[in-house]
Amino acid sequence: MRDASLAVVGVGIEVPAHVTAETKALLECADEVLFLVADPLAASWITSVNPRSRSLHTHLRPGCSRSEAYAAIVEDILGRVRRGGEVCVALYGHPGVYAWLSHEVIRRADGEGISARMLPAVSAEDCFFADLGVDPGASGCQSYDATDLLIRKRELDPSAALILWQVAIVGRVDCVPEGDLSQLLPLLVEYLERYYPSDHEVVSYAASPYPFLKPIIRRFPLSSLPESDLPRLSLLYVPPAIRRAPDLAILESGVQTETEDEIVATA
Repeated sequence: MRDASLAVVGVGIEVPAHVTAETKALLECADEVLFLVADPLAASWITSVNPRSRSLHTHLRPGCSRSEAYAAIVEDILGRVRRGGEVCVALYGHPGVYAWLSHEVIRRADGEGISARMLPAVSAEDCFFADLGVDPGASGCQSYDATDLLIRKRELDPSAALILWQVAIVGRVDCVPEGDLSQLLPLLVEYLERYYPSDHEVVSYAASPYPFLKPIIRRFPLSSLPESDLPRLSLLYVPPAIRRAPDLAILESGVQTETEDEIVATA
């Protein structure tokens, strides 16, 4: 039996344009590729690159909890890796972003002495920064899962950009999403209105997986979020609502990273 190795890679959002040369080489050379992607064209491309490919999507059955499905996927991957050879797991977007199963399978493989690594890739957030022209360094950036924000009562800074993930399924902690889940959005709006005016403009963003289609970008007041038609994989961007003045005492103490004017301009 050949020595076992595991590579967990991401194919980005737009496939194959976002696939790095290193990731493509691993996909081509793997003894088997196991994949979980959101787009059928991405699945078709992976299979064309390596015919020894198999989808993990069969584990995501209606009525099955998300934790059960992901646990089954982890066991499926590890079972294949233990048989030896080079195994490559390909995931949508970045393999380490909103992908508990990839971190878990690498942790367990490492614990069994199996060579395992993860490669970086393009995430939905990377596409967001490019398509909306948002620089996270301009005001700082907060990034939270929408449900986590609520249940852990995260403190927000309204002077910094806010990105919320999985807004369309807010409140659904352990499910394979199906049907209309938008009835829980008022809870999120109520929480956000502690920090932002109800008429503050927010942006729903869904990256396009195809080069010939534009991303879905919708702007509306925060209070209108429950009535908005949110794509399942969309991010919610909440721009800064206030400008925070710099601490002039710190500037006068000798901080040389930027001029005072530059700091004021980006505050």
